Amino acid sequence: MIEFTEGIYTFYVYILTNKSKTVLYTGVTNNLKLRLQQHKDKLNPNSFTARYNTHFLIFYEKFGWIQLAIEREKEIKNLSRERKLNLIKEMNPDLEFWNDFFK
Repeated sequence: MIEFTEGIYTFYVYILTNKSKTVLYTGVTNNLKLRLQQHKDKLNPNSFTARYNTHFLIFYEKFGWIQLAIEREKEIKNLSRERKLNLIKEMNPDLEFWNDFFK
C-alpha cells in the first residue's frame, strides 16, 4: 500500500448547482475562491456552467494531492444524481449555497 503524506498545496473537488437546484456540476481546482468567481462571471460563455447558470457551491472536499482530487472528481462524476445528492446532504443537509464562505 502506498501512503501519502499531506501535500503542500490544497486542492478542492466541488459541486455547483443553479438557483433552482436542478443542475449539478462537479469540478476540481486549487483555488476555490477564484474558481467560484470565474463560474459566476461566466468566464467561458459557452461552458456548461455558463449555459445553465451553475455557480452556487453546495459541496466541497479538500485534498493535499492533485492526483487524489482528480480521482475523487471522477468518482463523483460517475455517481447517479441520487447518490450525488445523498453525498451532498451528508455535509449540507439543506443544500444551502456556501459561496459566501469563500469571499
